[in-house]
Amino acid sequence: MRKIDPTLIGFDIDGVVADTVEAFFRLAKQRHGIDKFTAAHITEFDVAKCLPIAPQIIDAIFDTLLEAPIEADMKPMPDAVAVLTMLSHHAPLTFITARPLQQPIAEWLEYILGPATFARTRLIAMGDHDKKSTYLKKLGIQYFVDDRAETCINLKEQGFSPVVFNQPWNQGQHNLPCVSSWREIGALCT
Repeated sequence: MRKIDPTLIGFDIDGVVADTVEAFFRLAKQRHGIDKFTAAHITEFDVAKCLPIAPQIIDAIFDTLLEAPIEADMKPMPDAVAVLTMLSHHAPLTFITARPLQQPIAEWLEYILGPATFARTRLIAMGDHDKKSTYLKKLGIQYFVDDRAETCINLKEQGFSPVVFNQPWNQGQHNLPCVSSWREIGALCT
């Protein structure tokens, strides 16, 4: 891939900035005694389709991660904070998430990034995976890093340059540029 201007890139949160999978499995174990699965078991974006866990347990865990990510001790992906902090010195950070609630994830971003870096962010919590392009257009963002292959394919069809953040659930579902770490993102943007 060619170098990306930091003013032209945006990021999804779950599975890209936030290590939602680690938090999901930790809460499954702590609160429900379920400890026999790993990220490799998530072969589809919809966890309920690939994990034999009761839907009400899956919903309860995701509700916690949506409503109280700090209290759930959701961690950032390795090197995400360092790279985002570096990028924030070049341009405002743009996050567009399908999460329906903005305040909890805004508080989490400020918590992990710190107030100074968070002050240089734009966050849109829109509740819909398939409408991210509307916000990308408004903000002048050309590149978008997301872990959901369907979102990236949709963005490509609309003329954007998506980058898939490799996760077990998006393997073999696309032929788009991809990254496997925040170090790779940092190298693309500097």
